Parts: sequence; structure tokens; C-alpha cells
Amino acid sequence: MITEVPGVRVGHWTDSAARTGCTVVLFPMGAVASGEVRGGAPGTREFALLAPERLVAQINAVVLTGRSSFGLAACEGVSRWCEERGIGFPTLGGPVPIVVGAVLYDLTVGDPSTRPGATAGYEACEAASSGPVPLGSVGAGTGATFDKWQGRARARPGGVGSAAHRDGALVVGALVAVNAFGGLRGRERPAWPSEPLSPFENTTIGVVATNATLDKVGCLLVAQSAHDGLALSLEPAHATVDGDAIVATAVGAVEAPVDHVRLLASRAVEDAVRAAVG
Repeated sequence: MITEVPGVRVGHWTDSAARTGCTVVLFPMGAVASGEVRGGAPGTREFALLAPERLVAQINAVVLTGRSSFGLAACEGVSRWCEERGIGFPTLGGPVPIVVGAVLYDLTVGDPSTRPGATAGYEACEAASSGPVPLGSVGAGTGATFDKWQGRARARPGGVGSAAHRDGALVVGALVAVNAFGGLRGRERPAWPSEPLSPFENTTIGVVATNATLDKVGCLLVAQSAHDGLALSLEPAHATVDGDAIVATAVGAVEAPVDHVRLLASRAVEDAVRAAVG
């Protein structure tokens, strides 16, 4: 899983009764990041700073959360947790934590009045571990469903999945929360449904991490290939009613061609999606 990348930790906050939650991915100091949105209905926080031309190259945490834009409040708890530990971009007024957030829509599942807030984000940081972490119906994937394009009656439980690929010293890991419009891609090719699309009910969000040494442009290329992993595992992918967004991070230490990293990122994301819903 993604925690096979040195220094990467993952923690969940889960409300099983209300069927929602959030997942936090914490990075070691110096981790470089970029990202890309391909879905037509994204919900994000601080995603613009990931563009290669922006000043800040490093990242401290990514928050994946349920309850649509309401869930972005969890990012405040993650920022507080980082600030208390002196983690963040150095400024004259003290370190400012760089926390990127992405949401999925699960307001039609469970109790929609229960939403991950600042306390949830903080507790997910406290629970973060570099060892094996729970997958499936936990954290951001607690209320997730997928395969809704043939009608909500045919929707199946989604969840959080993770996978990693190695080639020698190089490690690339992925963690995704699957709440997709599309279904798991296979040999069957269903016809387009007669029902209208259901906006604001879908999205796959995730994080890719590697121990390769990359700059922000390299991370952007890795994020683009990570989206290929979504297209290899889900059909249809990147629909106008999805908010698909992926952040790619590099913690450094291993020299590797960026295209090598991109190949493993695509494979890791595909495997993570299948692990989430398998």
C-alpha cells in the first residue's frame, strides 16, 4: 500500500453509523507535489497551488473526505495538527501548513447532517500510521458507492483502496477513495443507459506517492498517468458528473526516469481502485 513509500503515513476518521468519514495522508518534510483534476464536478481545497508555476513546491498533507464541500472543514483540523508540530511552509509569522483537500459526494447515504469537521481531521492525523492501515468502508470511503451509471438501484459499495508497485529501489504507491459514476472495467461493455445522468453523486479522489526524486513538473506528469489508472479500472471514467482529482507526491531519495514512475503510478492506481471495490 501507499505506506510502503518511506515517510508516508495514513489515518482515518470513520463514523460508521452516519456512513461518512475522512482520510488523511501525511508526508515527510520536503515532499514535492503537483496534481490534476479531470472530472467535471470537482470539490477541492488549495489545489491551485499544486500547479508547477506556483511558488510553493512542497506539501504536508492531503485530506480525502466525504460529505461534499462540507467535509473540507476537516482540513482545518489537519492544519492545526501540523501547526502544533511546527510543520509547514516557513514564513515570517511562522510555518503555514500546506494541506490540500478533495471531496466526494455521499450526502445521500446515512445521516447527511453528520460531516467530517476539524476534530475529525485532527483525529485522523493522530491515528496516522506507517504500517498497514484499514481499507474498504473506512475514512473517506465509508459512504462511497460506485457503478451508478446504469442507475442508482444497481450501485454497489465503494471504499478506500491502496496498492504499491516496486522495481528495484523505486516504490510508487497509490491510495484512492472510490465513489465513481462508472463501474469496474472488464470484458463486458454495457450500453449507455436511458436514464439521465445524476450529477453531484460521484467522484474518485486519490493520492500517489513515490520515493523518486521529482520536481513539480515531474509530479504533474505522474498525476496525469495516475488518471490513466482510473481509466484502466473504471468505465466510464472522468465523466462530467465525477470530480476525479489526484495528487502526486515525491519524497525523494531514488533517482528514476519520470516515465518509469508514471508507468508504476498508473498500475498502482488501477490496483488500488480494484482493491477498494473488490
